[in-house]
Amino acid sequence: MTVDSFKWLPPALANYYKGMAIQKEEVPWAPLTKPLSQCRFSLLSTSGIYLKGKQPPFDLDRERREPFWGDPSYRAIPRDVRQEEIGVAHLHINTSDIEADMNIALPVHRFLEQKRRARSAPWRRPATPSWASSRARMSGERDTAPK
Repeated sequence: MTVDSFKWLPPALANYYKGMAIQKEEVPWAPLTKPLSQCRFSLLSTSGIYLKGKQPPFDLDRERREPFWGDPSYRAIPRDVRQEEIGVAHLHINTSDIEADMNIALPVHRFLEQKRRARSAPWRRPATPSWASSRARMSGERDTAPK
């Protein structure tokens, strides 16, 4: 089966990307320097997930008018979110799979399952990883990522 990476893009944008030269770069990698149980995690997603009725969806109207623009804002998603609370606003991916199971784009529930397993394993010291919201925790976030 052939995968069409450009299926969900507007034709002008798809043609732009198809015409770009492929650049092969080395993937940056930093090895973990402490035990996983001492790490903190933040999950980030560019899939357009938001909380229905509590947060505005991403601006698809402007993106339709300006195909090379992308909504730079973010939505903080709590770790106890339920599937039925999730909305997805994205023009360039098929959102039906995320609407059926948000964990394919933001694996909140899988992370919490791993945390529970780590705490219940008798052969392991209890792990204490915590999951932070999908909001990027970086300096200058107010200037670079408006809500």
